[in-house]
Amino acid sequence: METSIVSQNQSLQTLSIGEDRLIDLWIQQNDSPQTRRSYTRTAQEFLSFVAKPVASVTRADLQNYKNDLVASDLRPASVNQRLAAVKSMLSDLHRTGYLQINVGAAVKLLKVPDRLAERILEQQEVLKMIALEENPRNHVLLEALYYTGARVSELVALTWKDLQPRDQGGQVTLYGKGGKTRWVRLDARIWDAIQALRRDSGPDDPIFTSRKGGPLDASQVWRIVRAAAKRAGIRGNVSPHWLRHGHASHALDAGCPVHVVKDTLGHSSLATTSRYAHARPTESSSDYLR
Repeated sequence: METSIVSQNQSLQTLSIGEDRLIDLWIQQNDSPQTRRSYTRTAQEFLSFVAKPVASVTRADLQNYKNDLVASDLRPASVNQRLAAVKSMLSDLHRTGYLQINVGAAVKLLKVPDRLAERILEQQEVLKMIALEENPRNHVLLEALYYTGARVSELVALTWKDLQPRDQGGQVTLYGKGGKTRWVRLDARIWDAIQALRRDSGPDDPIFTSRKGGPLDASQVWRIVRAAAKRAGIRGNVSPHWLRHGHASHALDAGCPVHVVKDTLGHSSLATTSRYAHARPTESSSDYLR
């Protein structure tokens, strides 16, 4: 369990023990260790900025924090990520009854252009990334990212007990955002490739391990994907999530029903999944202009 906010930031001695505990509870309710670390870091930054207990924070304080983020070198999406975390924290404290007014409700996130289409690789580009990867573990990892559509946090958390054999292959259990669990089928080729990594691993051991034998860190997955993209001659700041984007777009292009893609990727709504169809339309009114 992460150390409390107060003990990590001694400058916040004005923060009450009650607030400290409530903020920790807000952080710990998230299943993803990566999200908990991000929330902890953002809470520390915000409380250092306002230099007062949360109970005394005003709408003006939050607006000033937003303005300070905008004035920094952060990208709009990164500004929204931090601002959304603070708004979530304030909303949670309001729901518990600790805050009488949710001052975060009135402060809006930045409007960010939808650049999803720029982050969707062609299928041949993805396959080239996989084909040129000679390291056995990394090769299987790239395949798993693409063919399951898993998030990085979901993939590095997988253990061997999360795999179940099925006819002509198997299935993997993924534990996603908000405690949602989903099951993804694996064809025989992908299943056999993953099984080849097992050796003498036990059911609770991680599937993708570091050189020291522990679970692979998310940052290592990022480096593997970026190196694979560079090797394949793909420009841009390619991240593991691009393979998830590719999974959705390529499956829809191949005629997969949108609700199946939604369930496979663990999207909260069909509207989220439908963005991939809109990002790469196969038909538009311009086709009818002569």
